[in-house]
Amino acid sequence: MRIAKNEGDLEEFQRFLEESPGCHFAQSPLWARVKTGWKYELVLSEDGDGKIIGGAGVLIKKLPFFGSLIYCPRGPVCGEDPRVFEDVTAGLKSLMDRYRSFAVIAEPDVSETDAAFRSSALSLGWRFGKNRDARDIIQPRSLFRIDLQGKTGVEVMSAFHKKLRYNIRLAQRRGVAVAEGGWEDLDAFSELMEVTARRDGFAARGREYYYRLWDALAPEHLTMLTAKFENELLAAGLFVHMGGKTWYLYGASGDEHRNLMPCHLMQWEAIQMAIQRGDRLYDLRGFLEITDDTDPKSGLYRFKRQFGGELVRLAGLMYLTNSPIKYALFRLAERAYRWIGHWVGKMGR
Repeated sequence: MRIAKNEGDLEEFQRFLEESPGCHFAQSPLWARVKTGWKYELVLSEDGDGKIIGGAGVLIKKLPFFGSLIYCPRGPVCGEDPRVFEDVTAGLKSLMDRYRSFAVIAEPDVSETDAAFRSSALSLGWRFGKNRDARDIIQPRSLFRIDLQGKTGVEVMSAFHKKLRYNIRLAQRRGVAVAEGGWEDLDAFSELMEVTARRDGFAARGREYYYRLWDALAPEHLTMLTAKFENELLAAGLFVHMGGKTWYLYGASGDEHRNLMPCHLMQWEAIQMAIQRGDRLYDLRGFLEITDDTDPKSGLYRFKRQFGGELVRLAGLMYLTNSPIKYALFRLAERAYRWIGHWVGKMGR
């Protein structure tokens, strides 16, 4: 185990990540460039020849009262060898000492059904959060993923709900046009995100965030799609592609012409682009809670379910801590902060 020291280490880990079945963009050193205000560190596990076989990219922030927090989004990436997981965990513990951190929080891209992973984590000192609802996690735990490997567009679409297929064709018949966007469209995308945030009751990011995102990932790993009707922007989305996977990162839509189903067509075009690239997976990402179809809060779930992907439940949030009391107080403070933000968003509708 060692901590990355230079740009060459970061580039080598990026290559390892893109070749790994466990690749996730949030573990990429490129993604760290988007997260200003956090310090980035990278723990590497290597074999006897010095080849990278696992790792964990982490974000570190000093918090008032609590001390430093270390966050590992969708990592570590360790494959199935428990010895690699042990090695990376040792590296994360060393970072806790170096930064006098009260906790390492991780949300690995591992299924909740992976009993071997959970057993290994517990044996190494990791603890699992309650993971009961949205208040217990940072990233969505439930998500839909579409297996693209070896499939044609016709085969993928055949798994769509019939209403979705109808809506895609309706958008095409009525003249909705989907095209790739660029840097020059980021302002319009940001404005559309603000409209979406007001309508759906969440806090929108500032446009500077999307510029950083573009600078860090485009064009190799980031694509924007726009859906227009008679040259009016109806919807837009940002899609990350890395390591044979595509993720639906952010999407926005206006309040006008929603009956033209621009979001449905835009998603279909993104899926077709992933197939053309030879990607093996399309990740619609998730939602914080699953509710039944009669609940008005379940609209996002119903929309993503139509695409015929597999509903995946991840292992959830886990953590290392050397101060259980301080960690418990931190989670209480975090819940209060989220609650306030939620209701501020609601009042802004």
